[in-house]
Amino acid sequence: MKFFVDTADIAEIRDLADAGLLDGVTTNPSLVAKAGRDFTEILHDICAVVDGPVSAEVTATDAAGMIAEGEKLAQVAPNIAVKVPLTIDGLKACRHLTGNGIMVNVTLCFSPVQALMAGKAGATFVSPFVGRLDDISQDGMALIEDIRQIFDNYDAIGTEILVASVRNPTHVLRAALIGADVCTIPPSTLRQLVKHPLTDIGLQNFLADWAKTGQKIG
Repeated sequence: MKFFVDTADIAEIRDLADAGLLDGVTTNPSLVAKAGRDFTEILHDICAVVDGPVSAEVTATDAAGMIAEGEKLAQVAPNIAVKVPLTIDGLKACRHLTGNGIMVNVTLCFSPVQALMAGKAGATFVSPFVGRLDDISQDGMALIEDIRQIFDNYDAIGTEILVASVRNPTHVLRAALIGADVCTIPPSTLRQLVKHPLTDIGLQNFLADWAKTGQKIG
């Protein structure tokens, strides 16, 4: 499974990329606003650090506007994936953009049939929001199971399942077990995946035992 980080913080992206943890990045207007910098400059910086897909979201709501914005965003770097909402206009824009060789991430997916529509429109990625479904007492990961089953039924669908709105390591674990293609994860949650209390205790014990020897390496 590929790991994308869900942030527009270039320092976080660089640090995680240096650890070999990143296959891509997702951004959205809220994350860009939080970064407090020019959108295009942020995208240039991110694309210089990450070779994989970098999702950049349009703000228009009509198909023509999304296409115009998407084409402009795609000019920033060849690894830009234009992010469009899962609406009829978004699917029209998706079809046009993918038809012109531009990667498209169809976002704000909350049902299996919505994902199927994104697949039929030729989306590169579809982003089901599992955490937001959990927030309203639905099982977000059950959605991922349904989409995986549907996509596996049809060889013609090449769309990758990009699990979004990830809130905790359990979401990542379940996504991997289900066979999702990608998880996009906040930096803090991505760092949690590395952590385990027994790892920390074991390292402390090894270092304490080593210190008793009075030796140094090198």
